[in-house]
Order: sequence, then structure tokens, then C-alpha cells
Amino acid sequence: MPEGHTLHRLAKLHRRRYAGRPVEVSSPQGRFDASAVDGRVLKRAEAHGKHLFHVYGPDATVHVHLGLYGTFTEFEHPVVEPVGQVRMRMVGATHWTDLRGPTRCEVLTDVEVAALHARLGPDPLRRDAEPELAYRGIAKSRQPIAVLLMDQRVVAGVGNVYRAEVLFRHGIHPMTPGNRIDRALWDVLWADLVLLMRDGVKVGRIDTVRPEHLPQVTGRAPRRDRHGGEVYVYRRAGLPCLLCATPVAVAELAGRNLFWCPTCQPA
Repeated sequence: MPEGHTLHRLAKLHRRRYAGRPVEVSSPQGRFDASAVDGRVLKRAEAHGKHLFHVYGPDATVHVHLGLYGTFTEFEHPVVEPVGQVRMRMVGATHWTDLRGPTRCEVLTDVEVAALHARLGPDPLRRDAEPELAYRGIAKSRQPIAVLLMDQRVVAGVGNVYRAEVLFRHGIHPMTPGNRIDRALWDVLWADLVLLMRDGVKVGRIDTVRPEHLPQVTGRAPRRDRHGGEVYVYRRAGLPCLLCATPVAVAELAGRNLFWCPTCQPA
């Protein structure tokens, strides 16, 4: 599932290509009623966590959650006939976009949008984020910090990669209870998430390895993975830790694979 930086990149792209002008919106697949927004001016596009919002005006916002299989594909004119199961098509003055396979694609009223935002935790990539709200949920919980970071009601936008990497970067064992994370440490974790995720928006991939540990500095081979980016522990189970050479551990937690270094992140 795409992590939060991907949705913010999409919001930024769609603002640049479509905002401020009328947009033709349709559903070639027939599973999305686009009549409420078709032909209207897109006021803005924004993201909150793993949710994307195309705001067209009073009581008309298209909400998209990509889920595991959803994808946007972007094209320049001329427009061609739909291929495959296109849930939503947007056509602007110079570009057009197809959406396939999302978990959610729907038009929401302003009240419904507000309720959805209220269910989500603060997003490190949003200017209106309040990290204090996230800390309140963490400080009173006995659940592992690795679970809390992935709970979108606590922190919105953090996925499996950012979860594993930010905990490694600060030497925190993933099973540490939330109420063992003090405020000073949370402030450091939040600041690092902001830094890492902003970089993800900028470059379009997740890089978490500090400059002194990059391949060109250490002489190791670059990472070869379809996700791209240089990481410390994510999807490196059994491989030597980049700092101490201990084999990276893996376990299942709440239905997702969890990666950490037993030496650099002691219990």
C-alpha cells in the first residue's frame, strides 16, 4: 500500500495540472457517480495520510483511497479510449488521468469530509498537523510503538517502511510500549518523520540511510529492490545490519512484517 508521501506527490501533481480550471470527470467502469463534479472547477487537491481529496466546491469532494491495488496513470493529450477497468477519468486542458483499482472512490459532502479528517491522526506532511495529538494516544497506550505508528488514527501516512526505518534510526525496539516513549523522544521521532517523508515527496521514493552509510561511502553494493531507495532494515531480513552486521530480524505483527536489528534496537 502506498505510504503518505505518495498521496502528497499525487495531490501536488493534480494541483499543478488541474486546479483552477474545469475538469471533465467520468467513470468508464460505471462504478463511480461523477455527475456531481463533472465539468466543475477543481479548487484544490490535498492529502491526509493515505487519503487523497479533490475539492470541487461546496459539498463536492472526490475522496480516493488507493488501498493495495489502486493506481493513477498520467497522460498528456490527446485522450484515447479507456483500456481496462477505469474507475475514474479526469480530463483537463493539457493532461488526463485514469484511476484503477482503488479501495474507495466517492463524492463526499463537506460534513463527510470533515468527519473523515477527524478520524485520522496528524499527518507529518501537513502544515496543520499537531504532533501533540499523536503523542496523547501513544503516551496512554501499552501497545507496541510499532503498532501505534501504523495506526492511522494515531499518525496518518506512516506505513511499513517509514515505521521500520524511523525506529531503527533512533535505536528503538519495535515492541517498546507506547507509554514508555517520553515526550522528548516523540518530538525527535516526529521531526525525523517530517524530514524523511518530505524527502519522499521530493524524490518519489523512500530513502532513510544517512549520508555516511550510503553505498558510495561504505563501498557496499546499492540496494536492489522494486521499492527503490536505500534503507537500513526494511525487507532486509537475514542480511547484515549496515551498522553492526547483526542479521536483520523479521516477525509478523498485526498482520504485517516487522523488521529490526536486535543489536542496534535492543529490547
